[in-house]
Amino acid sequence: MGIEMNFEGKIALVTGASSGLGARFAKVLAQAGAQVVLASRRGERLKELRAEIEAAGGAAQVVQLDVTDYASIKSAIAHAETEAGPIDILVNNSGVSTTQRLVDVTPDDYAYVMDTNQRGAFFVAQETAKRMIARAKGDPRKQHRIINIASVAGLRVLPQIGIYCMSKAAVVHMTKSMAVEWGKYGINVNAICPGYIGTEINAEHFQTEQGKALVSMLPRKRVGKPEDLDGLLLWLASEESHFINGTIVTADDGMSAY
Repeated sequence: MGIEMNFEGKIALVTGASSGLGARFAKVLAQAGAQVVLASRRGERLKELRAEIEAAGGAAQVVQLDVTDYASIKSAIAHAETEAGPIDILVNNSGVSTTQRLVDVTPDDYAYVMDTNQRGAFFVAQETAKRMIARAKGDPRKQHRIINIASVAGLRVLPQIGIYCMSKAAVVHMTKSMAVEWGKYGINVNAICPGYIGTEINAEHFQTEQGKALVSMLPRKRVGKPEDLDGLLLWLASEESHFINGTIVTADDGMSAY
C-alpha cells in the first residue's frame, strides 16, 4: 500500500527562505502542491525565488520578516495569512552562527545568534500557533504542522560554534515543550537536526584546507546535499505524520552515532 503526500490546498510558511535550506524547503513544498509563503529580510532574493517557483508551476507569496523584531513577526504572519490564507505548515528555519572560542564571544555575538535562533524561532512559532489554535477550536479535526530546524549541533558540542550549539539545543527543548502544550489542538511540532549540508552559503568553506579536514572526520567523509532532507521534510509536513509529535529527527549521515 503506497502513501501519497499531496499538499494541494495547504499553505506553508517558510522562514529564512532567501537562501540555503530555506529556499530548498520552499521549492520542495511548492512542487508537492502547497502554496508557499517565503519569508526573510532579503526581499529581492525572495522575489527571485518566487519567480523560480512560479516558473515551475508552483504558487508563492513573499513577506518581509525580521525574526529578531517581534513587531515584524506579528506583521509578517498577519500579512501571510491575508495574502495566502490560514497557515497549515510552518517551517521555522531562520538561523545564523558565529565562529569563535567561548572566551571570545561578545555580548553582540551572543545576542546575534540567540535573538535569531532561539528567541526568533520561539516567537514565530508562538504567533503562528495562536492562529492555529483559534482555528482548531472551531474545527477539532484540523491538523497543523510546525517543523523547527535545529541542528546536530543542538545534540552534541562542536568546536568553535558553542553559542550556536547552545541556541539549537534550546530549539530542541522548545520543540518538545510546544508539542506537549499544543498537541491537543492538532498541532504536531517536530524538529529536524541536520548534520553538515552543503549549500551556496558554505560551499567555499568545504573547499578550504580546514573544510576538507572537517569532511575527512565525518563517518562517510562527505557532506549532505539539501535534497537529502526532502523526504523527511515532506513526511513531517504531511497528515500521514499525525502520530509523530515532539520528535527530534537527526539527519546527519551517522555523525551523531559516533
